[in-house]
Amino acid sequence: MMSKPINILLIDDHALFRSGVKSLLQRYPQFTVVGEAADGAEGLKRAQQLMPDVILLDLHMPGISGLQALQMILQERPQQIILMLTVSEDADDLKQALERGAKGYLLKNIDTDYLVRAIERAAQGEAVVDENMTTKLVAQLMQPSKVTSATTAEWEKLTPREMDVLQGLAMGESNKEIARRLDVAESTVKIHVQNILKKLNLSSRVQAAVYAVDHGLDKLRTQQ
Repeated sequence: MMSKPINILLIDDHALFRSGVKSLLQRYPQFTVVGEAADGAEGLKRAQQLMPDVILLDLHMPGISGLQALQMILQERPQQIILMLTVSEDADDLKQALERGAKGYLLKNIDTDYLVRAIERAAQGEAVVDENMTTKLVAQLMQPSKVTSATTAEWEKLTPREMDVLQGLAMGESNKEIARRLDVAESTVKIHVQNILKKLNLSSRVQAAVYAVDHGLDKLRTQQ
């Protein structure tokens, strides 16, 4: 029995790009493009009307920007899955998008297979970020001026094992890789990740990774 298709809304001010992405996604039976919007304001209305499973949202648009639209959509529907699909390779844009609740950040030059897998993973609740962007973000945050002192009371709530898992997230490890490194079950790692997100008041493992690097926690554990 075929599972329900993933309904997708495209928000991008370039009509030709929207047309190309729509045509591409319609080749796959697991996707249904339920609507399009040419700017942030129209995107807000369409998101409320259509309630899609996944929104592909451009970052830089006239009027209401992608970041503003992201925040406004999530205010109305906190559970909405939004993937930024942009040409911007600025680590600051990535960080702001994740901090505001985006479930992923993809560059428009990715190949078709990567986009398809990213949408499928996001629909299942995973955070997806272009590997090149993750590298840039970590590199930026590792600069001395960007790393803050790890004295925040929030992370002090974490157990030593949760700190080990958080370090793995900062290193970009999957649950399976963390489990192998710590010699525990993958299900145990998932529980630790859930506890970390709850204690740090975060919504995704990507946000947790950013938090760890931003507060110097990845270095803290390796130095102990």
